[in-house]
Amino acid sequence: MKHLLLIICLAAVISVQGQIGGRYAFTGAALPSNARATALGGSVINILDEDVALAQLNPAVIDSVMHNQLSLNHNFHLAGISNGNLAYGRYLDRWGIAAHAALQYYNFGNFTLADEFGNINGEFSAGEVGLTAGVGKQVNERIRAGINVKLLSGSYESYNSLGVGVDLGLHYTKNERTSWAIVLRNIGGELSPIVDDKRSLPLDLQIGYSKRLAHLPFRFSIIGHHLHEPYIRFDDPDFDISTDISGNQVSTSSLSRNIDNLFRHLYFSGEFLIGKNEGLRLRFGYDHLRRQELKLSTFQSMGGFSLGFGFNVKRIKIDYGRGIYHLAGAVNHLSFRYDIGKIFNKI
Repeated sequence: MKHLLLIICLAAVISVQGQIGGRYAFTGAALPSNARATALGGSVINILDEDVALAQLNPAVIDSVMHNQLSLNHNFHLAGISNGNLAYGRYLDRWGIAAHAALQYYNFGNFTLADEFGNINGEFSAGEVGLTAGVGKQVNERIRAGINVKLLSGSYESYNSLGVGVDLGLHYTKNERTSWAIVLRNIGGELSPIVDDKRSLPLDLQIGYSKRLAHLPFRFSIIGHHLHEPYIRFDDPDFDISTDISGNQVSTSSLSRNIDNLFRHLYFSGEFLIGKNEGLRLRFGYDHLRRQELKLSTFQSMGGFSLGFGFNVKRIKIDYGRGIYHLAGAVNHLSFRYDIGKIFNKI
């Protein structure tokens, strides 16, 4: 337990590189793993239930309730980009650990192939695939720990890249309604780069808090992300100057910039759990970083907000999430879950 905490802290300190925008490899590894995560702002690291796709976001939530759970997820992203994964969970009773594996894909679509003179020579495609496997174990009555290992491969026209990464996570259950979690995602980088210098994976240190209300079927979560990078705000002079009532231009104060930077580190989300066996779930989320970085000065939009729902059709659990990025569009995420153990029992 102490050693795992030490590894997480050291890796976070060593990997500090400044703002989150930059030259990273396999940035698709930072995308939400399923429709539920998309609807809840972009990340879910606190919740322990049978949703096996959440293990890709925090390996500490891999639990025995995910045994024989199969999850299929597809994200209809912007500009013809798509990504998804097939995930499966298994409880290994002999060793007292829960395990999962996920096969991920990222399709970036087709691009125009041109030479340095602008001559069109056809088209080319680009995409990535990844394999993630992990285990989680109950350390004591309240704490779970887990680790993911991932192998990533990318193909971009005639260029190829190979990378490896690790996720480390802890989950703390205070009581049946309250939990905390910490996860350090995407420790690692390229083994064989597509350029001269090897790039790191999109590292992200997250700490989350989740609480279910006692007298209302509602659970809310607050998740801090990119906590290894204190200042992630881009100071744009075009947005940091406003006009007062006298017509004078006034610069944004350092206090306002720091408050804005603080909220850019946070995801806010809520989930209503309605009906018998919580068969209907209504979700919403907010990502301040996304809203601020993709906003327009002349128009207001719902950028940064997300919403979705989940319901059961017989034994199939269906989830839908919509993440709004910009006036230009939003992503639509679909997920299907099924307990294939019930099929084996009938054979």
